[in-house]
Amino acid sequence: MAGSRRRRSKNARMIEALFLDVGGVLGTNGWGRDSRKLACQKFNLEEAEVDERHRMTFDAYEIGKLTLPQYLERTIFYQPRDFSQQDFIDFMISRSQPYADMIEFVSAIKKKYGLKITIVSNEGRELTLHRVEHFRLKDFVDSFVFSCFARFRKPDPDIFTLALNISLHQAERTLYVDDRALFVEVAQGFGMQGCVHDHKNLDATRQVFAKNGLTL
Repeated sequence: MAGSRRRRSKNARMIEALFLDVGGVLGTNGWGRDSRKLACQKFNLEEAEVDERHRMTFDAYEIGKLTLPQYLERTIFYQPRDFSQQDFIDFMISRSQPYADMIEFVSAIKKKYGLKITIVSNEGRELTLHRVEHFRLKDFVDSFVFSCFARFRKPDPDIFTLALNISLHQAERTLYVDDRALFVEVAQGFGMQGCVHDHKNLDATRQVFAKNGLTL
């Protein structure tokens, strides 16, 4: 029992920082497959064509080489439509909703243990700025590494290197949380602790945090 307590205490001291994804962790995937499917239904678009154009274009948007209007010109408005670009943008933005329970959890963990939080997320500029404000990320996040500003995106290891350099934390003292196992695996390759988060199962994430000495 005493040895177990010592291990928990050591782990609690070990984790000094959280690296968090946004979509799928702190909120919905703002422009994922489900949202695009709903957009096609709402605006009477050919789903296969939209998906193909999205696949060929979205990476450039996420690394800041295209604006949102430019992305939409290539994927939606390459031909006349009976709705406006602003109508479509409003729909896209409406798909970004916060997960209040996860935000409350990581905020409480940060406060209890004095952790630093860094966002490491693939996101285009316009959606990034909306989510930062709408999710009130500045209230509990210390630094931001978004793909649109970094000019590279996960799983490129450079974005994780940049996050570690900006936060000035050792990888071994960092817990990375993402809803995509591949990205967690890449982070673990740097020596970080990892947590694959399912927004429908916060208890499982709590258990991973607890194994790393972080409990409420």
